[in-house]
Amino acid sequence: MRISRSAAGFLSLFWIAGAAQAQQLNLSRLFYPNATMRAEFHPEAGMGSGGRYGLTRTSVLGLVPLKSEVQASFSLRKKFDLRAVHTLMYVHYGQSSPEIDGLRIPQNGYKSVSAGVIRLQASLKDRLWMYGGGLGISESNETFFSPRPHIWGGAARMHILGLQTQLMYGSILLYNQKLMVVPVFGINKRFNKNWRATAILPFTASVRYNANKWLNMEAISGLNGYSSGFKLAAPATPELERMNRQNYRHVKAGLAVNAHLLSVFNISLEAGVTTFRSLKDIGETGLVLERYRPATAPYVGASLRYLTSRSKLSSKFTRRMGIGDSGLNW
Repeated sequence: MRISRSAAGFLSLFWIAGAAQAQQLNLSRLFYPNATMRAEFHPEAGMGSGGRYGLTRTSVLGLVPLKSEVQASFSLRKKFDLRAVHTLMYVHYGQSSPEIDGLRIPQNGYKSVSAGVIRLQASLKDRLWMYGGGLGISESNETFFSPRPHIWGGAARMHILGLQTQLMYGSILLYNQKLMVVPVFGINKRFNKNWRATAILPFTASVRYNANKWLNMEAISGLNGYSSGFKLAAPATPELERMNRQNYRHVKAGLAVNAHLLSVFNISLEAGVTTFRSLKDIGETGLVLERYRPATAPYVGASLRYLTSRSKLSSKFTRRMGIGDSGLNW
C-alpha cells in the first residue's frame, strides 16, 4: 500500500489552508514537527465615504505529530487489511491589525488562537481518508475574556488516479456566529517533472514551477480574511456597551518564490493584489451595521518555516507508507 508523495502533500493543503497564510503547505508539514512564521502587509486603499482601509497580519503555526502506526488485521470473513494511521496536532496564533485613515482600530488589533487535531488514515479496505477538527477564538483585547469561539470539523476522501493525478472531495462543518456546511473539491495534477497545478476549492489554487531542487515559483490565488470581536464602549452609559464583530474577506492573486536553505529552512516571498474585498461591522443580533467595499490593492508577504526535527516516529511512518524522501522535502 503506497500513497504518492504529491497526494499526501495535497491533503495537507486541505486542512491547514484556513489556519496558515503561508503558501508552502506540503508533506513535511504533516509528518515532521515544524513551525512557520509569516507576515503580510496590505497598504491602505479607499473604501468609500472618503475613508481608507489597510491591514497588517502576522502569525505563527506549529505542527506536532502525535502518533504514527501501521496495523494489520483480519475480519470475520478472513479478509486481511493493512491500515496506516498518522495523527498530528496544530496550534496557531495570529495578529490582525486593520488601519482606517492611518489609525489602528482597535489599537491593539485582533488576536486569534486556535488548536486542533488532524488524522490521516489509509488502508487496503477503506483507501485514503482524512479527518480533522479544531477550536479557536479571534478577539480584540476588550473582548478576549468574553469570546465567541469558532469550531470546525470535517472529512475528505481521496481518489488516486496514478502518480500524476489525484482527486479529493469532502465537506467541512463550520460554526462562526452561524452554522455552515462547506463542500470542498480538490484536484492535484502533475504535468511533468517541473510543473504542477493544485486547487482546493473554494479556498486556494496554485500553479507551481520547480526551477531546481532548492527553488520553486508559484502563481497563487485564494480566499482569505478574518472574523473578530470588538467592543463599542459607552463610558457614560455602560449598559449600552456592545460586543460586536468585524468580518473582512478578500480574494488574493499573486506570485511567490520559495527557497529551501540549510536543510531545515523554507523561505517564501510573495506579492500580488487583493480584490473582491468586503468589510462588515455586525451587531450582537447578527444585523449588519456598516458595510464597506475597499478598493483593489497590492500586498506583500513573507514566511519562514523551520523543520524542528525529523523524529524516528515520523520517519518510520513515512517509510512504511512509501512516502518518505531522503534529503530535501518541501
